[in-house]
Amino acid sequence: MLWEKKGRQNTASTARAALEKAQQLGIRHLVVASNSGETAEKFLDEGFEVVCVSQHTGAGAPGENKMAPEKRRELQEKGVQVLTTTHLLAGVDRTLRLQFGGVYPAEIIAAALRILGQGVKVCVEIATMALDAGLVPYGEEIISIGGSGRGADTACVIVPAHSNDFFKTVVKEIICMPREK
Repeated sequence: MLWEKKGRQNTASTARAALEKAQQLGIRHLVVASNSGETAEKFLDEGFEVVCVSQHTGAGAPGENKMAPEKRRELQEKGVQVLTTTHLLAGVDRTLRLQFGGVYPAEIIAAALRILGQGVKVCVEIATMALDAGLVPYGEEIISIGGSGRGADTACVIVPAHSNDFFKTVVKEIICMPREK
């Protein structure tokens, strides 16, 4: 499925498409990018294991976490595992670029994935982050949901690999994504 434009207006349709594909394939684990927790809420009470991956603390401002503590508690009370950690495809490479200039390996990988769109890059990245944290099973298909900013506009079926074996990650299907990049 292709959405005409990228952005949060596609969140509900992306959630429906991801949930339908999960049911069709018998996939139990969903990984959702969500800083506020709002997108993750679209996947509650659907009978799936949900992992919400948020930006690392300090991504917006030093010491600041974009997800309100109340929202984090609310999601966790509803069975969602919330992962807040360093971004796989940014991390130290980004600080090297900002400090010294140049382009570094993780950022090259991120740029290559963005050829298919920001949402595909996010889906691959958060799938690996969730696997590295032990929040999804190794060697199984999951559905990863991301976006091009706020909300969700992309969903993929992925068999993630650990970050130390990243290139063994397999994107089995792109369920939906925006045509606009």
